[in-house]
Amino acid sequence: MKMNEIRSLAAEMGLKPGKLNKVALVRTVQRHEGNYQCFATSVAHGCDQLMCAWRDDCLKLAPKENAAA
Repeated sequence: MKMNEIRSLAAEMGLKPGKLNKVALVRTVQRHEGNYQCFATSVAHGCDQLMCAWRDDCLKLAPKENAAA
């Protein structure tokens, strides 16, 4: 999902995306929805959430996020 789509989604939820990066913004949306804030935290593609709207982007970004940690 592109950032402008995520920002629009966040705004529809009443959230203020500000200058959050993609990872932080998706986790904010997850928290607002009452979900676990797991975006980009998967290790070795170990995600079992097959129906997650964020899954494709999550699995692409997870190695970068885990390497930075």
